[in-house]
Amino acid sequence: MTPKQEERLKNKIKKIKKDLQADKKHWGGFYHDGRGLRYLPPELYLKLGDFTGALRYFNWFTKNFPEDIGYPIFLFEWTITLFKTKRIEQAEKKAIQTFMSNTYIFDKFLQKESLQFNKSESSNWQLEELIEYFHYTKNQDYLIDFGEWLERFTTSKKFYDFANRFIELRQKLENEPVGNTRTQLIDKENELIKKYTN
Repeated sequence: MTPKQEERLKNKIKKIKKDLQADKKHWGGFYHDGRGLRYLPPELYLKLGDFTGALRYFNWFTKNFPEDIGYPIFLFEWTITLFKTKRIEQAEKKAIQTFMSNTYIFDKFLQKESLQFNKSESSNWQLEELIEYFHYTKNQDYLIDFGEWLERFTTSKKFYDFANRFIELRQKLENEPVGNTRTQLIDKENELIKKYTN
């Protein structure tokens, strides 16, 4: 990347931050961000190789959007950032959150054939079509070490135990009508998520 390209990316980040501040001012001290600008900076920080800057941004995001769980590509970028800043335990938890938000994303990154499951996908973010907008691969120079780590993690017993149980519950939820059984399945899923991400 040339210095001019770096400068352009840095200016984009500055502009997004400025627009977000204007949004907050417009809404009387609260962020509305109907355009989703808050999701854009991580990709720019990663392109710059500024993982510390990305981490600061995610900390800011957590503080200012505490109810926002993000979306799969954003969570994936967060996982990269945690790994690159040597926060491995947190990276594992964020990887699990990423997988929950879209079960196809890791296979796409690791260039494996996507496993197909007939399971409940309760939002558009969980659909396979999302990965058409996903442009990270394990072969990108700056992601080779992350790719090796993710390959190890997603083949670990810890991840397998979580993923198999999560998919099992999602499959049961697929055709379960509203009622006690569905509520119990959702409670079990919430317990599983809490166990692996808290």
